Amino acid sequence: MPRAKGERRLEILKALAQMLEAPKWERITTAALAEKLDVSEAALYRHFASKAQMYEGLIEFIETSVFSVANRITQDEVDGRKQCDKLAEMLLAFAEKNPGMTRVLTGAALVGEHERLQVRMNQFFDRFEATLKQALRVGGDEGAADKAGALLRYVIGALHQFEKSGFSKKPTEGFNSQRRYLLA
Repeated sequence: MPRAKGERRLEILKALAQMLEAPKWERITTAALAEKLDVSEAALYRHFASKAQMYEGLIEFIETSVFSVANRITQDEVDGRKQCDKLAEMLLAFAEKNPGMTRVLTGAALVGEHERLQVRMNQFFDRFEATLKQALRVGGDEGAADKAGALLRYVIGALHQFEKSGFSKKPTEGFNSQRRYLLA
């Protein structure tokens, strides 16, 4: 029974994300991705016009996943500092559960790919920082922009450390004891 086009696209994206999880990561080629899926490269290009479009699919997954949960956090939690705390922890946990996506978040998987992909990841972090700032402003926190920036940089650093450690240094590790210093 033939697969629906959407199913095959999802299968390709899942395989790409799995390949990005390899601790000794190397640049992924469409030939290697096709081999993993046991299809031809032409079959990949029936679903995506380019490898950049495949990465865009992963970025869309990240954006949808993170900001749908972020919206729930900001709606459910009234305290701005607690919102920020939960938002940071959520992004760290997302990366921990999705190591391949961490390589997209840090930009490591995007090196050598189309520059618009890195621009889009930069926009993701700008939007996440704006969400943190808004939470702090709602809470009447002075220095919201500085605090949001510091918290975002902590998160980005934890993501880089996770990726550089071959996914052994968990990004949530130590967050419970360090969180009190982040929004002081």
